[in-house]
Amino acid sequence: MRILHVLDHSLPLHSGYTFRTAAILREQRALGWETFHLTTPKQGPSPAEAEEAAGLCFFRTPAPAGTGLVAQMRLTARRLDRLVDELQPDLIHAHSPVLNALPAEWVGRRRGVPVVYEMRASWEDAAVDHGTTTEGSLRYRLSRALESFALHRADQITTICEGLRGDIECRGIPADKVTVIPNAVDAEAFQFGAEADPELRRELGLDGCTVLGFAGSFYGYEGLALLVSALARLAARYPGIRLLLVGGGVQEENLRRQAATEGVANRVIFTGRVPHERVQKYYELIDVLAYPRLPIRLTELVTPLKPLEAMAQGRMFVASDVGGHRELVRHGETGFLCRAGCADALAAAIADVLDHRERWPAIRRQARDFVERERTWANSVARYREVYRRALATRGRESVLAGAR
Repeated sequence: MRILHVLDHSLPLHSGYTFRTAAILREQRALGWETFHLTTPKQGPSPAEAEEAAGLCFFRTPAPAGTGLVAQMRLTARRLDRLVDELQPDLIHAHSPVLNALPAEWVGRRRGVPVVYEMRASWEDAAVDHGTTTEGSLRYRLSRALESFALHRADQITTICEGLRGDIECRGIPADKVTVIPNAVDAEAFQFGAEADPELRRELGLDGCTVLGFAGSFYGYEGLALLVSALARLAARYPGIRLLLVGGGVQEENLRRQAATEGVANRVIFTGRVPHERVQKYYELIDVLAYPRLPIRLTELVTPLKPLEAMAQGRMFVASDVGGHRELVRHGETGFLCRAGCADALAAAIADVLDHRERWPAIRRQARDFVERERTWANSVARYREVYRRALATRGRESVLAGAR
C-alpha cells in the first residue's frame, strides 16, 4: 500500500507535530507500507524540491515570501497533483491544519484517490492561541465553518484524543467516520528512573536542591506564570527549592520579570533551548515536573505529549485538571492533578508530592506500565489499518490493504 502524507511542516524542524509525524511514518513503514511525504509552503524556504531528514525524503512546495493562504493552498494542490501522477498512491493522508485537507480533497476527488484527514487541533482554536483572532469572532466562525466543510468531505477522519473526537462529532460527523489515534511515546527511548548527571547538576547550581521543572515551549497557555507564583509560595517551606525551565518562547521575558518581582529570580534557572537529544539529561535533574496548563478551549480538548514522556521516564509530576490532562493522567496512580488556573492549588499539590516521597516508587512504576501497555507508537499506529480499509472501501479498493502486512 502506498500512502502520500500531506504535512504542514516536517523534520528537520523540531516540534510536537514533527515528532508525531516521524513516529507515524516509522511505524507505518514497519508494517510494510510505502510512505511518501509532502510539506506545504508552511515549511519555509527549502534548498530543493525534495529534502532528506532522519532517513525520510520530504517533497517540498516552494512559494515566494508573503504568499497568502489561498495561494498556498493552490500551490499545494498543484504540487500534490504532480506527485499523484508520479507516485500513484493508493491513499492521501492529510494532516492538520485544514489548509492541507482542502487541497488534498480537491486532488483526491478529481483523481479518484481516497482522503483521510487527521485533525490534530482545530484551526480556529489554534488561531485563538496564536493571538490572531478571538473566540466567536467573524474570522473564528469562518475558520470553524471551513474546518467543518473539510471534515464532511474527507473519506475518513482521525484525531489525537477523545476531546477532539467529541468536537468533530458535534459538527454532524458520523461517529463511525472518526477514529482516535492517540499520542504516544517510544518507551524504549526513555531511560526509566535514570540518575541525574552530577556534572550538569553542578553546572546549573542544583547540588543539594529540590528541583521543580518544566521542559517545552513557553506559550501563554502552558501557565508557567502560575508555576513561578507557586515557587514563591513554596520558597519559605523548602529553602533549597529551585525551578528549572528548559526551553524558551514568547513568555520568557515576562517570566524573568515576574520572578524578579516575586523575589525568586535567584531560584529560577532558564536553560534556553536544548537540543532534542539532550532534553532527557535535564529531565533527570527534576524532582517534580509541573504542567500547569490554563483552562482554555485548546487545552480542554487537546492532549499533550509531555506527561507521557514523564511517565515513560518514571518522573513525578503535577498537572492542571484541564480536559487534555484528565484524559492522560490517572490521579494518584500515574501522576497528580490540581485545579487549573490557581497558583495556590498548584503549590499545594507540589507540596503534597514532595512531602510523600514514600509513594514515588509505586507511582513511577505504574506510570511506566501505563505507557508500555497503552501508549506506544506501535499500538497507536496499528489503528490506521482499519481507517485506511474504510477509506479505500469508498472506492471499492479495500483489496489493496489485504496484501499488506
